[in-house]
Amino acid sequence: MPSSMENGEDDVTLKILYCGVCHSDLHSVKNGWGGAKYPLVPGHEIVGVVTKVGSSVKKFKVGDHVGVGVIVGSCTNCENCKQDLENYCPKMILTYGSTDHDGTMTYGGYSDIMVAHQNFVLKFPDNLPLDAGAPLLCAGITVYSPMKYYGMTEAGKHLGVVGLGGLGHVAVKIGKAFGLKVTVISTSPKKEKEAIEKLGADSFLVSRDPEKMKAALGTIDYIVDTVSAVHPLDPLLGLLKTNGKLVQVGLPEKPLELPIFPLALGRKLVGGSNIGGLKETQEMLDFCAKHNIVADIELIKMDYINTAMERLSKADVHYRFVIDVANSSL
Repeated sequence: MPSSMENGEDDVTLKILYCGVCHSDLHSVKNGWGGAKYPLVPGHEIVGVVTKVGSSVKKFKVGDHVGVGVIVGSCTNCENCKQDLENYCPKMILTYGSTDHDGTMTYGGYSDIMVAHQNFVLKFPDNLPLDAGAPLLCAGITVYSPMKYYGMTEAGKHLGVVGLGGLGHVAVKIGKAFGLKVTVISTSPKKEKEAIEKLGADSFLVSRDPEKMKAALGTIDYIVDTVSAVHPLDPLLGLLKTNGKLVQVGLPEKPLELPIFPLALGRKLVGGSNIGGLKETQEMLDFCAKHNIVADIELIKMDYINTAMERLSKADVHYRFVIDVANSSL
């Protein structure tokens, strides 16, 4: 977001209505990954209504509901950008905490107004709720993109989702929409009922139960690991079938240990993924609208954000805080 708030010829100005509270916001506020620049205004799951468009903007008009996700700029010329992979551009500009083209700092969606280049604004489908749809702009694309890229969408195959938080609960819903059998893998037995009865998972596996883990060895085709805390990968690799794939989308603050023997002996793959490009993010929004997929949210006002951050640090949310920006006193 340009610090000047001027709407250029390629820009879209939006009044922010809702903004999801991502775990990345917590990491950034506390400088958990290092490199944070302050003052910092977090928020990259932004939904709003267009209030102004530049003279060169053709895709959007005043009154449209739109979204802005994790990135607001890229070089547009590199190999990645030309393949609609702006999210891997070496000069990618994050929605907050990055240096914009004009040298100013970008500020996120914990605010009432935003200006963004039209190429980084997304159409929000009419039938997608604005509040519960907002987290899809990060959580949704973070799990959708690797499932598409790594070929984890074949109906009838078995998907394991590690961690049942903001990312994990959306991964369950998207996995079911692809026609997969979905098992939630969690350290917390108390989440089983909700995982199966509310979110639609087929089964639940407690990762701290040695007998259950042993019985599940070699039964899963794909795993999406959403856990952002340091945790062992060896038990998860054991759950994979030969040729199985484990994709890490949670971002722990310290390195994980990767055992090589399970990979070599089972021809297994461990990969990573970082959100998605703009084209794929729009595809994901349309997919979620078609399949009625939204996040399970707790709607809060802006003055609750510090409490929400404390609760988020303790995983005390089911499953995503969303700020009701339009109805908050700023």
